[in-house]
Amino acid sequence: MAKRTTAVSRVVAMAILAAGVVAGSTIPSLSDPGPEGTWRLNSGKVTVRVRYCGGSRLCATIIGLAHPLNKAGRPKVDHENPNPSLRNRQIIGLQVASGLKPAGPNRWKGYIYNADDGGTYASELQLSGNAMTLQGCWGPFCKKNRFIRVP
Repeated sequence: MAKRTTAVSRVVAMAILAAGVVAGSTIPSLSDPGPEGTWRLNSGKVTVRVRYCGGSRLCATIIGLAHPLNKAGRPKVDHENPNPSLRNRQIIGLQVASGLKPAGPNRWKGYIYNADDGGTYASELQLSGNAMTLQGCWGPFCKKNRFIRVP
């Protein structure tokens, strides 16, 4: 009976180990925090918070500016927005990306809004550890911005 109990225990232990390996392959590791978090543009000009906003889709909101006030000493607003009713929105708090869809490992695609010119552009976000690249394109013309994770 002792041999049978030991054999059953080994089978159960192997099944638990196998289940843990399979489950572990679909769960992000602790060393890979994923795209959620606070990110600062390499130049330091803007800081955004990236979060999941509906399943596997990502959103990004401006949470800080290096120079948050305009020349008159007032908070910067979305004055280039093509919709006149939105031109008084403050830049800090502005959602600039919404619904970026997964497009492969550590890649999301969708659209971003650029408050500097009031344009909305096709975009791709790529994540590599604590670096994030956000590319916006208008036709064949693209611009990449690199962000670094902020603790």
